[in-house]
Amino acid sequence: MEQPDRKSPHARITGMVYLLYFVAAISAQLLIDKGFVATGNALNLLGDALYITVTLLFYRLFRPVNQKLSLLAALFSFAGCAVTVMAQIHLDSLQLSPLIFFGPFCLLIGYLIFRSIFLPRFLGILLMLAGAAWIIYIIPGLPKMLLVPIQALGILAEAFLMLWLIAIGIKPEKWSARTPTRTPIG
Repeated sequence: MEQPDRKSPHARITGMVYLLYFVAAISAQLLIDKGFVATGNALNLLGDALYITVTLLFYRLFRPVNQKLSLLAALFSFAGCAVTVMAQIHLDSLQLSPLIFFGPFCLLIGYLIFRSIFLPRFLGILLMLAGAAWIIYIIPGLPKMLLVPIQALGILAEAFLMLWLIAIGIKPEKWSARTPTRTPIG
């Protein structure tokens, strides 16, 4: 099994793809706000593709911590991405909020970070709080004074994880310790 280490900077690549997602999503929203809807929507689709890539990279990164929870997190993220894409191409007859899926995704990734020994626990706590915040955010009739702090918490938690992965990465020897070694058959 390939392991992220100094020769294979998997965590930093994950952080960079995450950064590209942030840039695409923010740029898309700015373009849409300025009236460049088609270009903004195209950039949103690129952002969705980047988030799908981040999801796959997170699955690989956190699989050694708990393979089933890492897969469940990935499935939640894929569902959120599917809802987002369907809304962008106007196939969202159910009009679901993607946060129904991204909230649990953040909760699970946060838990996996907390349980890992290769990332600091406070990152996991932040992401679990962000996941809970995203779930609270979609409650109908939520007071508007709570919306901005909830958005800020979610965005900051994900941004902080992204920056940590880029700037510091993971402790490769501890990631390797979580990865089971395969023994040859025979």
